[in-house]
Amino acid sequence: MKKKKRKKKTSKVNRINQFLEMPEELTSNKPKITILGFDELVIENYKNIIEYEELFIKVNTFIGTIDINGFNLNLMQMNKDDLMINRKD
Repeated sequence: MKKKKRKKKTSKVNRINQFLEMPEELTSNKPKITILGFDELVIENYKNIIEYEELFIKVNTFIGTIDINGFNLNLMQMNKDDLMINRKD
Protein backbone atom coordinates (compact mmCIF):
# COMPACT_ATOMS: atom_id res chain seq x y z
CA MET A 1 0.00 0.00 0.00
CA LYS A 2 1.34 3.40 -0.95
CA LYS A 3 1.05 6.29 1.43
CA LYS A 4 -0.13 9.51 -0.07
CA LYS A 5 1.73 12.60 0.94
CA ARG A 6 -0.61 15.24 2.20
CA LYS A 7 0.10 18.78 1.33
CA LYS A 8 -0.51 21.43 3.92
CA LYS A 9 -3.77 23.10 3.11
CA THR A 10 -3.78 26.82 3.33
CA SER A 11 -7.07 28.51 2.93
CA LYS A 12 -7.71 30.87 0.07
CA VAL A 13 -8.06 33.72 2.54
CA ASN A 14 -4.60 33.04 4.00
CA ARG A 15 -3.02 32.91 0.56
CA ILE A 16 -4.67 36.16 -0.49
CA ASN A 17 -3.60 37.85 2.75
CA GLN A 18 -0.02 36.68 2.29
CA PHE A 19 -0.01 37.90 -1.31
CA LEU A 20 -1.38 41.32 -0.32
CA GLU A 21 0.94 41.44 2.72
CA MET A 22 -1.97 42.20 5.05
CA PRO A 23 -1.11 42.53 8.76
CA GLU A 24 -2.15 39.51 10.80
CA GLU A 25 -4.11 41.69 13.24
CA LEU A 26 -6.56 42.63 10.50
CA THR A 27 -7.26 39.11 9.36
CA SER A 28 -7.21 37.13 12.60
CA ASN A 29 -9.01 37.35 15.91
CA LYS A 30 -5.81 37.64 17.93
CA PRO A 31 -5.87 40.59 20.32
CA LYS A 32 -3.33 43.39 19.94
CA ILE A 33 -2.28 45.21 23.11
CA THR A 34 -0.59 48.59 22.85
CA ILE A 35 0.82 50.33 25.94
CA LEU A 36 1.12 54.10 25.60
CA GLY A 37 3.42 55.34 28.33
CA PHE A 38 2.43 54.72 31.95
CA ASP A 39 -1.14 55.94 31.68
CA GLU A 40 -2.85 54.40 28.63
CA LEU A 41 -3.54 50.94 27.23
CA VAL A 42 -5.33 50.01 23.99
CA ILE A 43 -6.72 46.52 23.33
CA GLU A 44 -7.85 45.64 19.82
CA ASN A 45 -9.90 42.58 18.76
CA TYR A 46 -11.73 41.96 22.01
CA LYS A 47 -15.10 40.29 22.57
CA ASN A 48 -16.48 41.90 25.71
CA ILE A 49 -15.71 43.22 29.17
CA ILE A 50 -16.26 40.65 31.90
CA GLU A 51 -15.47 42.79 34.94
CA TYR A 52 -14.89 46.48 35.42
CA GLU A 53 -13.82 48.10 38.68
CA GLU A 54 -11.54 50.97 39.59
CA LEU A 55 -8.73 48.55 40.53
CA PHE A 56 -9.36 45.68 38.11
CA ILE A 57 -10.58 45.18 34.53
CA LYS A 58 -11.10 41.75 32.96
CA VAL A 59 -11.48 41.63 29.17
CA ASN A 60 -12.58 38.58 27.17
CA THR A 61 -10.85 37.99 23.82
CA PHE A 62 -11.14 35.31 21.16
CA ILE A 63 -8.13 33.42 22.58
CA GLY A 64 -8.60 33.98 26.34
CA THR A 65 -8.96 36.65 28.99
CA ILE A 66 -6.80 39.67 29.75
CA ASP A 67 -6.57 40.85 33.36
CA ILE A 68 -5.55 44.45 34.00
CA ASN A 69 -4.67 45.52 37.53
CA GLY A 70 -3.95 49.06 38.64
CA PHE A 71 -5.16 52.07 40.56
CA ASN A 72 -7.86 54.50 39.36
CA LEU A 73 -8.49 52.64 36.08
CA ASN A 74 -10.89 54.33 33.68
CA LEU A 75 -12.52 52.98 30.53
CA MET A 76 -11.89 56.01 28.35
CA GLN A 77 -13.14 54.85 24.95
CA MET A 78 -14.87 51.72 23.68
CA ASN A 79 -16.15 50.69 20.26
CA LYS A 80 -16.77 47.37 18.54
CA ASP A 81 -13.11 46.83 17.61
CA ASP A 82 -11.00 48.31 20.38
CA LEU A 83 -11.06 49.84 23.84
CA MET A 84 -8.83 52.35 25.56
CA ILE A 85 -8.09 52.25 29.27
CA ASN A 86 -6.36 55.07 31.10
CA ARG A 87 -5.61 56.18 34.63
CA LYS A 88 -7.85 58.75 36.27
CA ASP A 89 -6.08 61.83 37.56
